[in-house]
Amino acid sequence: MKSNADTHIVVVEDEEHLAVGIRFNLEAEGYKVSVAEDGRTALRIVEENPGKVDLVILDLMLPGMSGYAVCETLRSNGEDMPILILSARTLSEDRTRGFDVGADQYMMKPFDLDEFLSRVKNLLMLRRRRQPTQEKHEELIHQYSFANVEIDFDTFQAFVDSKPIRLTQLESKLLYHFVSNAGRIIPKQELLKEVWEMPGHVSTRAPDQFIGRLRKMFEKDKGKPKYFITIRDAGYQFLPNGVDNIQAESGEEEAST
Repeated sequence: MKSNADTHIVVVEDEEHLAVGIRFNLEAEGYKVSVAEDGRTALRIVEENPGKVDLVILDLMLPGMSGYAVCETLRSNGEDMPILILSARTLSEDRTRGFDVGADQYMMKPFDLDEFLSRVKNLLMLRRRRQPTQEKHEELIHQYSFANVEIDFDTFQAFVDSKPIRLTQLESKLLYHFVSNAGRIIPKQELLKEVWEMPGHVSTRAPDQFIGRLRKMFEKDKGKPKYFITIRDAGYQFLPNGVDNIQAESGEEEAST
């Protein structure tokens, strides 16, 4: 396992005073930090350090190339490191768009330093633990199939009708938790604790957004999901054999609330 000194974090922030403060506090925790003032510089740092960037902390309002575009480009290039958006944008549609382009967490400015460092730590733990929830299962699930989908948890890849899809580590961890608990209704608080490693009382739409991402990948009609469904006032359920979607809520409705 990497030590903090071997952990490389890229901070993408064009406000110099904020970038300096973030860098100072991360380096005080022992992390190696690179700062990029714009998106293209950030992409170059990642490209020049293949497989060695452990976390990207990303502002949205950047000169020349938005944070959304940076995040989307990283994911389209196959980069699966955790991405934490740190932005002054407070609208729900901003958070939704951030999750849609591949972010793992979203924090609003101004932020609490202790909470920020805690989220950084949790995301890095996710990066280091490549096999999701492996400590809780005697027999690990390496490959899994349902419907027209094949999943390889060792390589963070899925195939839909033999077409490859690259999963982020958090998407893979969430999917693994569903597969490991197929058929069981899973409360949102459990997902926050087991997948995001956050207290269950935290108010966040992250599980809803990520389940929406799984639906986009694996459902033929994400508005009428058959495999990843929401049980009103109870939680979520993965049904590998599908279901006539009577009791499930629409993923589109969730995203708009």
